[in-house]
Amino acid sequence: MHELSYHRRVSVAPMMEWTDRHCRYFLRLLSPDVLLYTEMVTAAALIHGDADRLLEFRAEEHPVALQLGGSDPALLAGAAKLGEQADYNEINLNIGCPSPRVQSGSFGACLMADPQLVADCVAAMAEAVDIPITVKTRIGIDDHDSYEFLRDFVATVADAGCEVFIIHARKALLSGMSPKENRQAPPLVYERAYRIKQEFPNLAIVVNGGIDSTDQVGAHLEKLDGVMIGRHAYHHPFWLCQAQRQIYPETKYTAPDREQVLRQMNRYLQECAAQGVRPHAVTRHMMGLYAGEAGGKRWRRFLSEQVQNSDAGSDLLLRSLAVFAS
Repeated sequence: MHELSYHRRVSVAPMMEWTDRHCRYFLRLLSPDVLLYTEMVTAAALIHGDADRLLEFRAEEHPVALQLGGSDPALLAGAAKLGEQADYNEINLNIGCPSPRVQSGSFGACLMADPQLVADCVAAMAEAVDIPITVKTRIGIDDHDSYEFLRDFVATVADAGCEVFIIHARKALLSGMSPKENRQAPPLVYERAYRIKQEFPNLAIVVNGGIDSTDQVGAHLEKLDGVMIGRHAYHHPFWLCQAQRQIYPETKYTAPDREQVLRQMNRYLQECAAQGVRPHAVTRHMMGLYAGEAGGKRWRRFLSEQVQNSDAGSDLLLRSLAVFAS
């Protein structure tokens, strides 16, 4: 396998209720090289809950990073160790989520206000594992949104052993704004990420936020080490084939067609069904496969309606192909 820095050129963001193991398996069929991330899992859930279930994934998903949420260095160190034992390629600490629920647990974006605590968490995890510890953060929070604030945060956390920062190029507003609004309303300031890279050339800096084309990815990669794509990759997953060709030219790659992907996912769906997984848990991540294509709306409607039937059967995805033959 190539170095993780190679895969980091393009990554798919951790997205709650979206980037689960079924989603990641599907996305991996479209690109062999992009770095995939799990949904955020709290350290406490791993330590005190069903870690095997929460960490489950298939070898085909590699390279894949585990994103953790938490603010207790000891708990995070233990959770990171479990992630390493489960064979994840990277452990990422969430310092970017602004939701009230996450804040109530004293983690996420609110931790930017306490860089030393973040540093302590990173140091504890780095001591516990041999795989990379990375941090996903915002450019600031509330009124603490100057470049100097971000620079000092990065410097403190980097001194603790973090060499990779994923910077969502918006500040987070911790009150009065929903998580959705926090992804859209604060202005994007990519220049902050560029300045951080200039000031800390030995760190790997990845930018996130509002990026939805390979042209944009290429422009950012002229100045940074990677680009993280969120909702665009989820809603337009076939775009990853284009990104794979253009951003990873070293890899000998033949893009699959959509029918090939459906046939592979049908086999996967059969395997999951044998384990008691409901078809909807898999197919819900595939609704964007024909986005922008003729017949795409009819295909989505067919899948949405048929997956609800108790007799949907293991050939559901193969039957969906008939939509394009009619």
